[in-house]
This record gives sequence, structure tokens and C-alpha cells, in this order.
Amino acid sequence: MCYNVGMGNTKNKNLWIILLIFLVILALLILWSIKKSSLPAGDNLPVVVSLEDTSAGSVNAGVSVPTISYENALIKYKDARLQINKTCEASPNKMTLTNNSLLMIDNRSPMDRVVKVGSPLNLKAYGFKIVKLESATLPATWVIDCDQFKDVATILIQN
Repeated sequence: MCYNVGMGNTKNKNLWIILLIFLVILALLILWSIKKSSLPAGDNLPVVVSLEDTSAGSVNAGVSVPTISYENALIKYKDARLQINKTCEASPNKMTLTNNSLLMIDNRSPMDRVVKVGSPLNLKAYGFKIVKLESATLPATWVIDCDQFKDVATILIQN
């Protein structure tokens, strides 16, 4: 009796190699699927770079190129920033600033807003403007309105 041991081992060896390759490919597919599904849903949204709105009312009105990015404005105006949210709530709702100082009006709403700071300002969704606070008589108290909401904030202007 003669057994062909070498031929059986070759078939088994080839079967194990094919099975190992299949398992490696399957593991890579599973890892790729996990990595893809773990990304936040918002990653497919376009990135919006917010620049200063230099339309009417801004101290930089008429400037063809916006003068400051949102990130830089947050740093520069950290102590002189009035933020309006999606329900027209202002933060802070009371401020004291000096006459002729600059104020960042920051619309964090997905809608355009009309914010009255002395005079009405049109603010684009997620936009901001830099305005100058000036009053001939001091101290002066300015009441801030947002769309149809009245008195959402007050600003005391003094020397």
C-alpha cells in the first residue's frame, strides 16, 4: 500500500492559505466599515468660514475684503461681544462699554436677523458685524432689539 501523503498535505496547505487570505480580507473590510461608521454625521457638511459682514452699519462698511475672520474677532472682541442666539436671546443681556468703543454683534442663528443697536442692522445667518458705540450725551443706555423681540439687552455707554 502506498499512500500519497505529500499530495494531501499540499491540498490542505492550499486550503489553509486561501482561508487565511479570506479572513484577512474580511477583517480589513470590517475595520474599514467600523472606521467609516464612526465618523460624525456632520463631517459631510460643507465648512463655512465666517468673515465680518461689512455691509451697512459695520465700521468697515464698503470695504471690499472683510477685515477680520470670526476666530480673530472672538479673540479681539472677547470683552465687547453681544451674541444673539436662534431665539433672539442676547448674551450678555447687560453690558457697560465706553463711548466710541467697538462692539461685535454676533448672530449665532441659522436665520438672518435685524438687530437694533442704535440703528437697525441686518445680520446674515451666523454672521457678525463690528459697530461703533457713540453717544453725544453720557451716560447713555441703549436698548437692543432683535427682529420682533424688544429689549433683549441693554448697553450702558459711559466715559
